[in-house]
Amino acid sequence: GFYTLTHGLVKSCLFLLAGVLPSRNFKELQQQSIPNSLWIAIVIASFSISGFPLLSGFGAKALTMKNLLPWQEVAINLAALGTAIATAKFIFLPHAKVTTGRKLTLSGWLGIILLLTALFVANAVYFDAYNLGNISKALGIIAIGWGLYLGIFKKLSLQLSKAWEEFDNLVGMMAVMLMLLFLLILAQLAPSFLAFS
Repeated sequence: GFYTLTHGLVKSCLFLLAGVLPSRNFKELQQQSIPNSLWIAIVIASFSISGFPLLSGFGAKALTMKNLLPWQEVAINLAALGTAIATAKFIFLPHAKVTTGRKLTLSGWLGIILLLTALFVANAVYFDAYNLGNISKALGIIAIGWGLYLGIFKKLSLQLSKAWEEFDNLVGMMAVMLMLLFLLILAQLAPSFLAFS
């Protein structure tokens, strides 16, 4: 539940901030500066979802890892590395004191400040995460992810068709995925129902 809460806070913040970015194309964003205030908010949210200490994402990942089997922990560490790589594209965007372009409204900023504050405050949920092992592991994964992004992934460019972003396609794909999840759940529950009857 704590991991879900943290993830929801970060994603809400990033979705609100994405609406005022000058472009949705990262190649374009890498060529122009975004306002410092916008960049700082993006960096804080990205740090949290990457598991950086002092933000709730760190405690949420540590608490989740504490309750996993060894093979599951390997999978989560790989996912954490992927998250560090994916969020590095936000962290390393050029930024400056920019006054042009779309601006976030006052109510938008109040929402962002509330979400970011919650990421700091929710950090208090699991203080036991703060030991040398967890801190060094989190910082190591983030450093490797950033290094891979800067060394390899920043240079790669994958162009997907804009058709995947159309509303009808999204709803259709979500419906298909929900049906698949429903079938997987039924397959898991079927032996229990057969044994009960």
